[in-house]
Amino acid sequence: MITTRLLPLVEELDSNRSASRTFDILKEENPCFFLDSGMDHQKQGRFSFVGCCPFLVLKSSGSDTVLTQNAGVEHIRGNPFDVLDQLLQRYRLDYHSAPVPFVGGAVGYFSYDLRHFIERLPIRAIDDLQLPECYLGFYDVVIAFDHLHNKTYIVSTGLPELTEHERLKRARRRLEEMKDRLTDMPSLTQKLGPVRQADIKSGFTHQGYVEAVEKARQYIIAGDIFEVNLSQRFDADLSIHPYELYQKLRQLNPAPFASYLSFDEVSIVSASPERFLRLQGDLVETRPIKGTRPRGRSPQEDRALARELLSSAKDKAENMMIVDLERNDLGRVCRFGTVKVTELAILETYPTVFHLTSTVVGRLRQDKNGIDLLKAAFPGGSITGAPKVRAMEIIDELEPTRRSVYTGAIGYIGFNGDLDLNIAIRTFIVQGNRAYFQVGGAVVYDSDPEAEYQETLHKGKALIDALNNATVQAANVVSHK
Repeated sequence: MITTRLLPLVEELDSNRSASRTFDILKEENPCFFLDSGMDHQKQGRFSFVGCCPFLVLKSSGSDTVLTQNAGVEHIRGNPFDVLDQLLQRYRLDYHSAPVPFVGGAVGYFSYDLRHFIERLPIRAIDDLQLPECYLGFYDVVIAFDHLHNKTYIVSTGLPELTEHERLKRARRRLEEMKDRLTDMPSLTQKLGPVRQADIKSGFTHQGYVEAVEKARQYIIAGDIFEVNLSQRFDADLSIHPYELYQKLRQLNPAPFASYLSFDEVSIVSASPERFLRLQGDLVETRPIKGTRPRGRSPQEDRALARELLSSAKDKAENMMIVDLERNDLGRVCRFGTVKVTELAILETYPTVFHLTSTVVGRLRQDKNGIDLLKAAFPGGSITGAPKVRAMEIIDELEPTRRSVYTGAIGYIGFNGDLDLNIAIRTFIVQGNRAYFQVGGAVVYDSDPEAEYQETLHKGKALIDALNNATVQAANVVSHK
């Protein structure tokens, strides 16, 4: 571990180029990332981050983790969380204060299917996508955007060099290389053209999903669980570049925890409104969402739907149930007495829906780190149910395919140990010319199966609109296998 006043190198840029235009220059590099705060600059969405050309790539499937870097390819058997923890310790960089919270680290996704390394669970659902369960690039150079103060920085850590002298040398070289890229390369922005209406298919029939919700209700009535999050997956042909799809989704549905990830075999396009975990120093935060209504077609209907959600005893009970679950998860790794609820079921407004969101905070114990926190809370309670383990078993029974990236987590873990991860909802998985997305909702004892089906369409509206490149009613474009 290197601790120095000189690292990381931070340079403010004079460029007026936006975060999205900057990433447009780098988007053909694989891997690359855009962690994009598309809204709410005062509270949740102050910073965006862009990067490309990691010095190391971690890819895990089951117990096989593959590390790829200039020196070659290494296979490691074991728990991928443990492998990641060891790598982060190797590249640990404690540094002076920086103007942005993330100066470099591991960026990518943790799929929902990593739950098997948290709990012993049966595997019934089909793994048809065959994607890595964990996919991360280790980035030594990051471009950071402070939307609140309208400032842009390049940050260079000098990793993976081992000595202070070599790190400083590499940090300077890499910083200048990135500046040259941003100065000299023309923008590759393409005008978004018309896209044909997509033929969107679901893994469930309408009746099949309604019946799955009813089966979940029967488990609740029998006392197995209190709540379970059930989802359905849609897919469609994609005739445009995945980043064009992201641009359209960003336009239709700006979100505070949006992201675009590009790897060799898959691209991830996400407009998530939900923070899963943030760790800054020892301060932990999670912001579960539970409770949804569609936006109205007029100001009057909009206000009525917002009031309906705020006054719904059912939605507030669902939210409080997940808050209790998250308090318990954080309590595993936080100091006694520090876990508190600072916001409970507050209304948040998004382009297509209203949500009820709560905030739970705590102070991480000195003998724990970010990976311990991630394992204690993964996967998020808002997208599984309560009790969590039994809910995950029922999800695996009732959903026909594995969730893969959906309801996992996307974001960063910094070389200093801090992290910020979303819940991977409102998210496309793009493989070749096929785009997949999944939407769901909480099932409780008095859920109406048909209403639960319609809620999935409301939540999927922005994604369907992005595929169609037109604002159309979700229910009119969905077909079924």
